[in-house]
Amino acid sequence: MRKAEDHRKELSEEELAAASARTGTDPAPAAVEASEVDRPYHRHAAPVGKVFMDTPSGPMVCSGTVVKDPNNPGASNLVATAGHCVHGGGDAGWFRNIMFVPSYNDRGRAPEQLTGAPSHEVAPYRMWWADWAQTTSYWIERGDARRGDAGAAQDFAVLHVEPEDGSGKSLEETVGNALAIDFDAPGPDELAGLSSYGYPAAPPYDGALMYTCTDRPGRLTVDPGQPAMYRIGCTMTGGTSGGGMYVAGPDGKAELVSVNSIGPRPATWLAGPYLGASAEGVFSAISEKFAGQS
Repeated sequence: MRKAEDHRKELSEEELAAASARTGTDPAPAAVEASEVDRPYHRHAAPVGKVFMDTPSGPMVCSGTVVKDPNNPGASNLVATAGHCVHGGGDAGWFRNIMFVPSYNDRGRAPEQLTGAPSHEVAPYRMWWADWAQTTSYWIERGDARRGDAGAAQDFAVLHVEPEDGSGKSLEETVGNALAIDFDAPGPDELAGLSSYGYPAAPPYDGALMYTCTDRPGRLTVDPGQPAMYRIGCTMTGGTSGGGMYVAGPDGKAELVSVNSIGPRPATWLAGPYLGASAEGVFSAISEKFAGQS
C-alpha cells in the first residue's frame, strides 16, 4: 500500500482541443475545490473505498464503490470502478493482485501515521481481494494509458471480491451499505447536480484522505459514436479514478450513474462515462456468474 502510486488518465492539450470542438461537448466547467469527507468515513461514506492493484508499471491505486447485486440481494460482493483500474487496454492485459479497502484510513490519519496504525483504523471493514474483474470490450479494444480519450467513453469495470480473512459475511453485509447503479440515468445536461467521491493521490493530495466534489454536470464527447460523458468541475487528481459519481435517486438515496475516468492537468474537472447497455452487460455478466454465491 505504501508503494502504490496514483493511476490516472489525463487528456493532453491536443485531445482537449479536439473534444472541445466536437458536437455534444459543453464549455469546460469552472474548477470546484474538492472538500474533505467528514470522518470517520464509515459513518459518512461507507461504500466508498480505495482500490490497489499491481500493473506492469508497478503498484497503483484507484477508488471504488460497493454496489448492490440483484442476484445476491442484501449480500453483494461487487465493487464498481474504472476499466483502466483493472485492465491496461489493448495488449496491456489484466492487472493482478487487485484489492479493495472500503472506508480506507477511516480516521483520516496522515500517511506517516498509517504505518503501525490499528488495523480497524486503516481498514475498518477489512481488506477484500478481487477474484474476478470484468470491463467493457470497448475499453479492452480501445483503451490506451498513453491517450486520455482512448476508451474513456466506456471506461467502466466491476470487481467481485472476497474477504482476505475468509470470514463468511458479504461485503455489503460487512459495510452495511451499497449503492444501486442506474443504467438508464438522465444525460449530463438533464441533471441538476452530481457528486464525485474518491482518494486523490497525485499532488497536491497524498492518497490518504477521501475527498468529494459536487457540481452541475455538462457534456464531454470523446467519441461521437458514444453517449456524452458526465463532466463536473473538480480539483481531485489521479487516484480518484474509479470512484463513483452519484445522484439522489427517487427515494433520496444516492445512486451511482458513472465512475471517475479522465481529467486534465492541472486538475480542474473530472469526467465519467454514461453507463448504458454495454456497462449494464458487464455488470449483469459478473452478477450472474456469482448468482447465489454471496
